[in-house]
Amino acid sequence: MTANRPANRLLDKRRSGIILHPTSLPGPGPVGRIGAEALRFLDWLEAAGVSLWQVLPLNPPQRDGSPYACISAFAGDTRLIDPEEMVRDGWLPPSAAGMSTPEALSQAHRTLESTEDSAWEEYQAFVEAQSDWLEDFALFVVIKQLQGDRPWWEWPAPLLHRERSRIEQLRAEAAEALDAVRFAQFVFFRQWTRLRREANSRDILLLGDMPIFVAHDSADVWSNPENFDLDADGQPRTVAGVPPDYFSETGQRWGNPHYRWDFMAETGYAWWMRRIEWALEELDALRIDHFRGFEAYWSIPADEPTAIGGEWKPGPGAAFFDALLERFGELPLLAEDLGVITPEVTALRERFGLPGMKILQFAFDGGEDNPYLPRNHEELGVVYTGTHDNDTTLGWFESLSPDARQAVLERLGEPDGEMPWPLIRAALESPARVAIFPMQDALALDGRHRMNKPGTTEGNWGWRFDWRDIPAGRAAQLRRMNEDADRIPDR
Repeated sequence: MTANRPANRLLDKRRSGIILHPTSLPGPGPVGRIGAEALRFLDWLEAAGVSLWQVLPLNPPQRDGSPYACISAFAGDTRLIDPEEMVRDGWLPPSAAGMSTPEALSQAHRTLESTEDSAWEEYQAFVEAQSDWLEDFALFVVIKQLQGDRPWWEWPAPLLHRERSRIEQLRAEAAEALDAVRFAQFVFFRQWTRLRREANSRDILLLGDMPIFVAHDSADVWSNPENFDLDADGQPRTVAGVPPDYFSETGQRWGNPHYRWDFMAETGYAWWMRRIEWALEELDALRIDHFRGFEAYWSIPADEPTAIGGEWKPGPGAAFFDALLERFGELPLLAEDLGVITPEVTALRERFGLPGMKILQFAFDGGEDNPYLPRNHEELGVVYTGTHDNDTTLGWFESLSPDARQAVLERLGEPDGEMPWPLIRAALESPARVAIFPMQDALALDGRHRMNKPGTTEGNWGWRFDWRDIPAGRAAQLRRMNEDADRIPDR
């Protein structure tokens, strides 16, 4: 405890970090994998003196690929599984290394089941230990396949309402398909746990990301409708978003169903406790997206086409975080507190010792009191050059007018500097305990390499780097910068 605040391992020492979703790792297949290429990335981070990897959400996305709108808040994205890891484990022959992930999983499942290897017992133990979410997730995935990927509220009533006799019938009819879903989850978390263990052995923390809301078309809402503000047909009564502001005359209507916080309080926030417990078994710390929604949230009637007709309603507030603190004894959380934040939201964050975020790309509008300027950063905070939602630092800088570019460089004290290095240096030299920048900034890439553009649905979440993109000596350069900023933690 420090200054009567809960302990937070994220703030235990000065660190630097890199944002990279595992899908952006190099290698074969349509997305990156969490096997050999991820281990090589840990090697590179260690050489660069970087001791935090922000991995973003790891859950299975919907069709647009966004990890912030997933079909489960608990399951892992099995696209990230590396078949070569199953070869190394002896589950597959060497010739299987080039298989697609689904083919490799199917063959490995048959092999383990027939040989009754010790890993098969490990699998059975995983299924039993995670049954509270895994069984519903497996059912959800299999039913969606059988229903042509229709959203769950369009399923036949016996499935929509989870009638016991129909669900038991399905368990018998689709036993093999259900077991395939369970096995894929086992393999994902087995490989992820191995990666986390390796990261921690190098004093590299894994920072995950937890969206406050979940997707309507998800296993979470279908299997736990009582937690959400739904009507009898499974449709939201109210949905999430943010009100009109300087950036949008109509606000943002996200469409996620709201929680029934009063009901959740009566359960001791059981669903949330399990969600965070499971996340912290797989990660060292969590960024909570849209933190302000815990203090007050914008509630939009579901029949409203925009966010204009919404209203503020109180969130669970301190009672929720008191329950978390009682359950976990430590709150290794980072609060996403960007945008228009009220004094009440700040007070809630500070009461529980949660660091907030400062984005350097936002630092150069206004005067000397701009909270994003390095001189105004708090020690118990996290500074970013930009996030996965921002343009790359070079892309952002190139979008400015020539006069604005020169003003930024002069404000940073490097009038002849070459972006992104002045901004990265400012982040590293900030008093904030943690400094993070996207991998694109570490590679000095322009806006063509942007990961996500909020408010759009096309062309996002597809960026990947190649080892040939990393200039010789880049790790050594970053290590020197980390050393100069006192961001190489002692072991």
